Amino acid sequence: MKKTFEAFVAKISSPIQFGFFLATKLPAAFFVGLKLKSINEETCVITVKHTWFSKNPFNSMYFAAEAMAAEMSIGLLAFGHIFKQDKKVSMLVIKMEANYYKKATGKISFICNHGALIYNSINEAIATGQGKTVTCKAIGENEKGEMVADFNFTWSFKSK
Repeated sequence: MKKTFEAFVAKISSPIQFGFFLATKLPAAFFVGLKLKSINEETCVITVKHTWFSKNPFNSMYFAAEAMAAEMSIGLLAFGHIFKQDKKVSMLVIKMEANYYKKATGKISFICNHGALIYNSINEAIATGQGKTVTCKAIGENEKGEMVADFNFTWSFKSK
């Protein structure tokens, strides 16, 4: 693992530090209750529970709560790969697509396994000085391992 990514993981992986990050930077995600289950250079898993804060009128999870968790599973990988880079890199979601397969109830885990793709896109943006876009998938699974949703987020990375 790269030392800069290791430093990011050390900074973000404690529940208190992750909670502080959410409370100060993404308060809606804090109130919905996103939790960091695991992260490494390739994979990030974010969980969210079906609670009063994340519910919809149909007795399942509100789509926006799912979208926040899915986006976070990808976004933290990007944050980790730009953490303490020599060049500053901006990142922005420019497109999102979602598919829903089952009612999301209980605890849902959103998994993104595109760390290498994100890392390569960021490095290409830095090397060329041009913006680079990449589409990454986050898959949401319930506690039984059944897919409840998948999200495709297109991110733009630009070297400053």
